[in-house]
Amino acid sequence: MPPGTSIVTASPPAPEPFAVRILFLTHSFNSLAQRLYTELAALGHEVSVELDINDAATVSAVELFRPHLVVAPFLKRAIPEAVWRRLVCLVVHPGIRGDRGPSALDWAILEGEARWGVTVLQAERELDAGPVWAWREFPMRAATKGSLYRFEVTEAAAAAVLEAVERFQAGDFRPQRVDPQDAAIRGRPREPMKQSDRRIDWARDDTATVLRKIRSADGFPGVVDQLAGLGVRLYDAHPDVSLGGEPGALLARRDGAVCRATTDGAVWIGRLRLAQGRSLKLPATTVLGAAAAALPESASCDELPVDGLTFNEIRYEERDRVGYLHFDFHNGAMGTDQCRRLLAALRQARARPTRVIVLLGGRDFWSNGLHLNLIEAAASPADASWENINAMDDLAEAVVGTSEQLTISALGGNAGAGGAFLALAADFVYARDGVILNPHYKNMGNLYGSELWTYLLPRRVGPTGVAAVMAHRLPLAAREALAMGVVDEVGPGDPAAFRDFVASRAAGLAAGTDFDARLAAKRLRREADEAVKPLAAHRAEELERMKLNFYGFDPSYHVARYRFVHRTPHAWTPLYLATHRRLGWQVPQGREVPSPACPQRSSARRD
Repeated sequence: MPPGTSIVTASPPAPEPFAVRILFLTHSFNSLAQRLYTELAALGHEVSVELDINDAATVSAVELFRPHLVVAPFLKRAIPEAVWRRLVCLVVHPGIRGDRGPSALDWAILEGEARWGVTVLQAERELDAGPVWAWREFPMRAATKGSLYRFEVTEAAAAAVLEAVERFQAGDFRPQRVDPQDAAIRGRPREPMKQSDRRIDWARDDTATVLRKIRSADGFPGVVDQLAGLGVRLYDAHPDVSLGGEPGALLARRDGAVCRATTDGAVWIGRLRLAQGRSLKLPATTVLGAAAAALPESASCDELPVDGLTFNEIRYEERDRVGYLHFDFHNGAMGTDQCRRLLAALRQARARPTRVIVLLGGRDFWSNGLHLNLIEAAASPADASWENINAMDDLAEAVVGTSEQLTISALGGNAGAGGAFLALAADFVYARDGVILNPHYKNMGNLYGSELWTYLLPRRVGPTGVAAVMAHRLPLAAREALAMGVVDEVGPGDPAAFRDFVASRAAGLAAGTDFDARLAAKRLRREADEAVKPLAAHRAEELERMKLNFYGFDPSYHVARYRFVHRTPHAWTPLYLATHRRLGWQVPQGREVPSPACPQRSSARRD
């Protein structure tokens, strides 16, 4: 070899990415699990879901599906050792690196953390102590645990899980254990939060403290307290800057909530549940009954200026010839009274000299349709269901019948069931990137559904697309809904940027030189549709089917509703989620893990 000649050896080619077969192991198919499911499926990965019922079911699922990887978005107990020793199991922990324990987000809210995060770690014998595959942090927002979980935690988890799966695909990533001596590690092991940690001292606690305590328990388990002589759990708290009184005293009621004085102001408490027994979370005034009825009624928010009011289910604002109708209902559930109040607000908005009306919904949810908790608590759930669906239909008709303005449904939060179809009543439907839609009814005991879906859905997806939507029990990501024609545009994922996006679109429509032509075309189309089949006929046919659901011989709707509102444990995983349990399913040939991924599989084991 001549002097000076260097020898160049070729590096082995990087392994080709492969579609990962992923088993989701989760306590429930909640909003985070749905978001991760849609993200991974969109990337071409094969995902099947097993609800965490018991160890035997989990082991059986692994044997049937033979996954490359297990992802656990939401667990309440440990993964069986027989599974995590055999496979890489990635657990999504809603805490910063080093944080351990089941109350991660609860402690972050209660202690006023400025930043928090999500860690994707590998399951081992010691909970939350495995090596880290990916992590993200985010600034904390003054909000409930549920709201933070649906936004900041979900966005961070989506980014971290996708990164972890990419690293798994690469085959050469070595997850790192947390070094407690590292100055960047702020997390620490903590005990489960107890009621004593959140107990409110109304004689001493200021508004900020009361809010942190209730928000840290929102969703589950609530803060145990005494109110009007009843042992209750508190949820859905909002500050008030205009009311005050003797600390602990009940001051007023509004839209189902009651206001209670703190040492420096007051808080509105929107939802209560009796502390003992099998009770439902309901509007505070419903639970307190006569004690709430005796309180003075504070003017509803649509009768007062927005500034200074902090509990307002419905409010309206105008700018640039656009009217914005906000309706922020707890968990997106719309009871009969809420539908009627929203209908009245919409009628007032239609009487204004605007060109566009934007239906904004709430930050956490746009709408989830019928208020199942109120229905379950009614003397006659069938009658309550009938009243509620008719109130929803009245609202949908009013949106469709808006003839002097163009209408926009702006979905900044998730929407499901009748709420998803109510959104389609508008002329334009915009969704925030990351929003999850569940435009179907079948998961609620094969409910037929109304909200004029037999008119609204075909005009968007066509006759052949209707079956694809209505039989599709899985969640739709915003971009998938766009491809199907269910929504018109997908805006930015950041909530503030999405609001700016909607405002820009609405202002453009209002100022457009083609506004009159658009409005005329809208009226002509409605007249043509009415001539083919009146809206009243669509409604009557839907309600006839719904009447069978409510009053007929098949009790499946009532059974499904009961199981849903009481959160009864799952006995099995539905087949629409568990691909691996469908009759005839088998692992596709040639779909084993490529050899480059094998080293990582044993890299973090603890034998």
